[in-house]
Amino acid sequence: MRLDAEEVGAIKRAAAEVFGAAAIVRLYGSRVDDTKRGGDIDLHLEVPPGHATPARQNDFYWALANAIGEQKIDIRLQVIGADDEVFDRVAKTQGVVL
Repeated sequence: MRLDAEEVGAIKRAAAEVFGAAAIVRLYGSRVDDTKRGGDIDLHLEVPPGHATPARQNDFYWALANAIGEQKIDIRLQVIGADDEVFDRVAKTQGVVL
């Protein structure tokens, strides 16, 4: 995984702050592969009902950007317990829970 401990901690803190302690955060995409270089930070978050809003997603992005600096960060929100779409299944099977 190509995130350092500080970045992982910042992601987890921002998720808990914006979405609550029940949020599950996964890193997926190229940053999971140690052999690759560069790439954006792709995050899949399972969040409690009522929390998967554009405003909260924006709050999460800015909390994270303030902690680790502005970077290309892709954020996918899914309500805990909701049916998986194809994209969610991919993120869950290929991603790493932080």
